[in-house]
Amino acid sequence: MAEEQAETYDIIAATGCPTGIAHTFMAKKALEQAAEAMGLTIKVETHGQVGVEDELTPAQIKAAKAVVVAADKDVNAERFEGKPMVSVGVSKCLSQAAAEDLIKRAMAAKPEGELAEEVATAEPEASEEKESVGHVIYKHLMNGVSHMLVFVVAGGVLTAVSFLWGITSFDSTASDYNSFAAMLKIIGGIAMNLMVPVLSAYIAESIGKRPALVPGFVAGMIAITGLPVSPDTGLIDAGGAGVGFGFLGGIVGGFLSGYVILGLEKLLSGMPKNLDGLKAIFLYPLLSTFIVGLVMLGISGPMAAINTGMMDFLKGLETSGPIVLGLAIGCMCAFDMGGPVNKAAYVTGTALLTEALTAGVGTDTYNFGTNFMAAVSAACIVPPLITAFAVIVGKKYFSKEDHDAGIVNIVLGCTHITEGAIPFMTKNIWPVMPIMMCGSSIAAILTIMFGVHDPAPHGGFLVLPVVDGWYLWLIAIFAGVIVGGILYVIFKRSEYHKNGDKVVE
Repeated sequence: MAEEQAETYDIIAATGCPTGIAHTFMAKKALEQAAEAMGLTIKVETHGQVGVEDELTPAQIKAAKAVVVAADKDVNAERFEGKPMVSVGVSKCLSQAAAEDLIKRAMAAKPEGELAEEVATAEPEASEEKESVGHVIYKHLMNGVSHMLVFVVAGGVLTAVSFLWGITSFDSTASDYNSFAAMLKIIGGIAMNLMVPVLSAYIAESIGKRPALVPGFVAGMIAITGLPVSPDTGLIDAGGAGVGFGFLGGIVGGFLSGYVILGLEKLLSGMPKNLDGLKAIFLYPLLSTFIVGLVMLGISGPMAAINTGMMDFLKGLETSGPIVLGLAIGCMCAFDMGGPVNKAAYVTGTALLTEALTAGVGTDTYNFGTNFMAAVSAACIVPPLITAFAVIVGKKYFSKEDHDAGIVNIVLGCTHITEGAIPFMTKNIWPVMPIMMCGSSIAAILTIMFGVHDPAPHGGFLVLPVVDGWYLWLIAIFAGVIVGGILYVIFKRSEYHKNGDKVVE
């Protein structure tokens, strides 16, 4: 592995996941281990929640033989134009073997673009590694989600903390009113209301870079407010009220804004170079906001209907019973441990929670949204705790590395970081994935059956004081952990004996 003082590297890489917590750094570790095993030097730039770390310099980019991008968010890959490069989702770079394969593919890729002649090192017959359309779309979406999540967490937790003074402590007419609680709820509500505009803006920014932020934010705000109509005349009226189309509208608005900017860049590419400043500060924001705004207002009716239908479908699952709903939540959360399927469940939970907090305590919307969020949180907490249970109860069946990782997962699981279970699953997808899904599903089903309500979107056991029915929630979670943990130990015991009473690394 490269020494810290090295100026140039054989391989350079950039990693980033939507939350910027676990996958980002797991991929970095895997790449460093792979490069060391292959006798190559490497520098990995991480795009985590705290920002960019170990940033690559232009000189290091120019000198590198190849580039690996393992990210589900925008990492400014245009910097690497002309370099032999492979670009994949971060989940495809979480083990040393996978990282070695990516490095080999990157070294064999054919450089193209303006810098290709200068840096070409690949064999003539080698093929260029390109991102799939699906991954490009997912990357743009996750760039928005990664920026949005911190607003959801901050706003949701502050709102939840305000309930410690009473469920109506924000209401000045209520008997349990508290001015500090009211201020917490105001702050939390503002942060939560920024969720959709930020989602939309940073999807757009991933596509169209900085010029796309303006129409992206505007599109997100329109997604919240809908098309204002006067209740008296039934006509479009700036002083009227509209029906928002929320999270789904933010996604549509983000992609629309980004591609409108790309279209304007092509349309205005013939303008003189000395007018670039005019384009950036005047034409792009004005024209993109005008186009995106009209389109978003125009589709507000159909989008509101789709959004309502989607939420009704999810609420309809509740009538199918806690087993069906809990099974769906548990399987989604444990399927890829923080990947796209897990994020789909989590983001759906936060969207429903936002509606719940807006509707207010005591409403059916509040009860459903907070119960759904509690089930999602329980399902996300369980997998890392299953590994912790297994390495403690079945210690002799695990390597020291696995045992140490399992102990660390106590902290990760208790704080709602599912990704800690990934290294265990990647070693034995079958049957570890079904075991994790089983444990998560048990926790989600019991959480729904017990009627637990969680008004905070993240935090794990740190938000126990604001969880209504917290002791039942713990029972549900530990039931899933114990069942999953026992099944995992049984599997590892069988594997141990099949290997001649030796630990399988």
